[in-house]
Amino acid sequence: MTKENPEVWVFVEEINSQIKPVSLELLGIGKKLATDLETKLGAILIGYRIKNLASELFSYGAEKVYLVEHPVLSYYRHEPFRDTLAYLAFKYKPDILLVPATPLGRDLAGGVATCLETGLTADVTELAIDKEKRLLLVTRPAYSGNLMATIICPEHRPQITTVRPRVFSIPEKRKQAKGELIEEKIDLKEENLRTQRIGFIPKERVVNLEYAEVIVAGGKGVGGKEGFSLLQELAKLLNGEVGASRLAVSAGWISHEHQVGQTGKTVRPKVYLAFGISGKIQHRVGMQNSDLIIAVNKDPSAEIFQIADLGIVGDWKKVCVALIEKIKRERKP
Repeated sequence: MTKENPEVWVFVEEINSQIKPVSLELLGIGKKLATDLETKLGAILIGYRIKNLASELFSYGAEKVYLVEHPVLSYYRHEPFRDTLAYLAFKYKPDILLVPATPLGRDLAGGVATCLETGLTADVTELAIDKEKRLLLVTRPAYSGNLMATIICPEHRPQITTVRPRVFSIPEKRKQAKGELIEEKIDLKEENLRTQRIGFIPKERVVNLEYAEVIVAGGKGVGGKEGFSLLQELAKLLNGEVGASRLAVSAGWISHEHQVGQTGKTVRPKVYLAFGISGKIQHRVGMQNSDLIIAVNKDPSAEIFQIADLGIVGDWKKVCVALIEKIKRERKP
């Protein structure tokens, strides 16, 4: 390893001093990329009163943590976070910057790429290194998921990409790991910003689809909102969440926050129950890494059966009702 090799960076997203799991996932793949490039892995930590999180980042593979703390950064706003991250990149010149493909990360990455006059590839599903050319190979679905495109950014640096939650696994934690903490100061003034938060109203219930251990999902074959009410009942019994295909969401049967797939969320539950879902590639890319996939569809040639561990050809409603009744009977005192 030489000091000249530019680093691989991961932007760390934290909310209320809690690191979002997707950031740890990116540290895992970031470490692999850094090893292939014979360089170091850096974590970017921007916020206020969050210095204590650095040790956690070292435990998950970061060799350096670049920390910027300021009261203006106590909650996310595009301008100060963009300027801070761009400042760090201008100063230290990383080779690669990985950003979570969350609402915050997607907003931030575009602004930073514009400031740095470099490219940005969004919502990737695979990352690799061309060691000879020292290029990041970024793969994502294209043409409505009908093919996979590998994209490179050969001329400009850093190579920036946003990565969906649950595409990669969280690496093993090493509790005694140490690293280098680099604290940077940046001149920020509240009066210079164009946006202020005057209040915050949290959602009554957050749909934690990406990290649910059980997902009960419905597609076009479910037939309507009434069908999703039945799926909600089963999901509740299984302590899971309800997922949906794009067609079900587009029909207005359930909200977009439940959508799984290329234009929805990527999930890796222990059990994925797919009712009335045909299994087009746009949906499969979002759930194919589930530990156990159980599919129910009346069409024996449905594509979902190609990746299902257990397939049932039949009426989804009869199967769902039977499961609900069986679970209720088993749980009676």
